[in-house]
Amino acid sequence: MLLQLKQYLDDVDISIAILDVDADEELLTRFDELVPVLYGQKEGAEAIQICHYFLDVEKLKAFLHD
Repeated sequence: MLLQLKQYLDDVDISIAILDVDADEELLTRFDELVPVLYGQKEGAEAIQICHYFLDVEKLKAFLHD
C-alpha cells in the first residue's frame, strides 16, 4: 500500500508515519485483521480511516481534496 500511496502524494505536503501493529497490543486488538490500514489527519481535525487491506484511490483522492 505504501508504494501505491506514494504515487498520489507527489504534489501534496504530507508526512507519513508507519506503525507496526504487531508491536503494540492496543493496535493489534484494534486492527488485527485490517492491516494494512491507512489513516489520514488534517490539521485541527481528528484522524479518520481512509481504507484498509488495499489502497482505495477514490477514498484517498476524496480525503486529499476535501
